[in-house]
Amino acid sequence: MITMACHCTGCQQMTSSAFSLSSLFPSAAFSITSGEPVIGGLHGSTRHFFCGHCMSWLFTRPEGMDDFVNVRSTMLEGSRTYKPFIETYTDEKLEWAFTGAMRSFCKFPPEEKFPELLQEYALKQE
Repeated sequence: MITMACHCTGCQQMTSSAFSLSSLFPSAAFSITSGEPVIGGLHGSTRHFFCGHCMSWLFTRPEGMDDFVNVRSTMLEGSRTYKPFIETYTDEKLEWAFTGAMRSFCKFPPEEKFPELLQEYALKQE
């Protein structure tokens, strides 16, 4: 649906990097085909799932957004094509970190702006 980079300090800690990369999918289009992920990282109402074997961060089920799942883009085949379209939490961004995202937000985009962002991203994929 859309690709993103998150610069929040939580993502920085969980990735040991400057930001996390993810792609938003409808929950109905997502399934676990092998293994059983474990909850890890920052514990709270937003659940972050990791591989129980290698402990890589695989996906996140955001609080209050049960219809969506955020998959770490680098876990997908062809991950080079998942360039972030938006970046979030730029108010916590490391000053030298650059993603090339087309849209930037201090926190998350306002909910009313999301349909417009999804449409803009979809048009860029055609």
